[in-house]
Amino acid sequence: MSRTRQMRRHAHKMRRNGLQPMVIIDSDGPFPDVAGMLLARAMWRYRSELAPAYLVAVLAVGGALLHLMHPDWWPWLLAVAVVAAWALAVFGERAGLALRIERAYAAAVAMGSGGWLSASTALGITSRPLPLMLAGGGFVLALPWWAHRRRRARVRVDRQIAAWPDIAKDVGLAGSRAQSAVVDVWGWRARFALARGQTIQDAIGRVPAIESALGTFRGAVRVSPTSDDRANRFELRVLDTDPHADAIPWPGPRVTSITEPIDLGPFEDATGARVLLLRRHGLIGGVAGSGKSGGINVLMGNLSACRDVVIWAIDLKRGMELQPWSSCIDRLATTPKQARAMLRDAVTVLEARAEWLTANGRRVWDPAPELPALVIIVDEYAELAEDAPDAAGDTDSIARRGRAVAVTLIAATQRPTQKAMGKGAVRSQMDVRVSFRVRERKDVDLILGQGMLSAGWHAHTLNAPGKFLLSAPEHDTPRRGRAYLLTDATVAETAERHSSMRPALDEVSQRALDEARMRPISEPSVPVTPSQEDPAERALREALDGAPDEGLPIAHLLMITQLSRPTLYRRLAELVKADHAVQVGRGRYKASDHTR
Repeated sequence: MSRTRQMRRHAHKMRRNGLQPMVIIDSDGPFPDVAGMLLARAMWRYRSELAPAYLVAVLAVGGALLHLMHPDWWPWLLAVAVVAAWALAVFGERAGLALRIERAYAAAVAMGSGGWLSASTALGITSRPLPLMLAGGGFVLALPWWAHRRRRARVRVDRQIAAWPDIAKDVGLAGSRAQSAVVDVWGWRARFALARGQTIQDAIGRVPAIESALGTFRGAVRVSPTSDDRANRFELRVLDTDPHADAIPWPGPRVTSITEPIDLGPFEDATGARVLLLRRHGLIGGVAGSGKSGGINVLMGNLSACRDVVIWAIDLKRGMELQPWSSCIDRLATTPKQARAMLRDAVTVLEARAEWLTANGRRVWDPAPELPALVIIVDEYAELAEDAPDAAGDTDSIARRGRAVAVTLIAATQRPTQKAMGKGAVRSQMDVRVSFRVRERKDVDLILGQGMLSAGWHAHTLNAPGKFLLSAPEHDTPRRGRAYLLTDATVAETAERHSSMRPALDEVSQRALDEARMRPISEPSVPVTPSQEDPAERALREALDGAPDEGLPIAHLLMITQLSRPTLYRRLAELVKADHAVQVGRGRYKASDHTR
């Protein structure tokens, strides 16, 4: 092995270990060859930073040669420069110049370079002030190039891609190779080919090791299949900054019909997590505090804007979550008996619609304002399964038979276990799955489906409230989204604005319900009608009416009513004085017996 090759291999090993190699000059060694090799390597490694200098050198040499050989070409050169600058300014986006300032800069460089080259061709590069203009103009135009974030990011990515063979060995993917890389606003993504015998599951299992090798923050690396779904390919997504680090305000509804996809929030590439709910049941899961309530608010905000859907809801937490939307909800069940009655009525509706479709020779119920779809939202589905186990048959029937007649079930729960979802086929019928953060890895498969964890759907790594993974027929690869944030004021304003345009239940369904209600029912679901009463006052009265014998504590009432502590105490004192409420213990209240 030659001495030069030995020195090259030694320097390469030192760089892999984070050390800077030193060149020791030996009197017998080929110093000129080593120095030239190191200089050429440095010029290639820093080619992006030195690009302005290279352009100045090319212009100087080109101007000198053209002046000697073709000095009469300068008008053509100037015309080419003008056309090139115009093309870059107008059509630069097609060349990857997405921002207007980038297109303007490219046009300025093209015009400046072409103008100087035409002048030097006609007059010679030594003619004053051409040398000064070349040096000064080159330096001025180089400043934006050196400061450009995407250029610097591209250089960093190119170096990481060049080092991938060594990284692949360190992380256990030896033999894999990079095929392409693209830098975007949040980071970069690259397509890789795997070595023979390697699969995408091997890459997914080594995500933490890849994060360590690339020096990123935790959770910055995503591994997903390529668009062509090749078994020996995968796409690597690396984030420089987290686009979901902060809450994203809801921009308002973007749909007017249930036939349009609903936008739950943006993915990391700024595209919307849009999903169609018509003829699809949905499951929303995640631990407490993961953002399920925010996701339901986004759903309610969009559904309430649809003029061809009637909303029924079950909230066994005394309406604490869904009560603010009561003016947009046709029926709201807050007790197990009301929930059972509502689900029985939903089965009655779907059977009546099925009979009507058969009689009219139609196969599906097409939603319209006069023939609206019916969406049933169940918050904390596990509570329903525990408090009203006899309703499992109705939910199972809705899940199996509700698609064609546009009766949709949306269930939200922390852990959709077999016990929580009942013994029927409810969970298996849910095409749309939204998983917020889960505490245990096995919960990923509970919410999203068997095998999703090993396929890269890592909901246990979601690190902020509102972040979710969406699985649906049109979303079959793991992409992180973040649900829009609706403040209490936004919810109140949206509910008030949409309450006046809510449709009524269709005549076919309403007639079937009226006939069914001819039979005695112990406690029917209570239709929710808009009231002029203060929502906080109404929530307080309903909470006190449903309070147990030992009463509800102040902390619970504060959470339900969202009142300040002094205001809550003042209203409780007024209710006690009017004999509508009693204090049964220290800080515990309930409704008077005669008002129940």
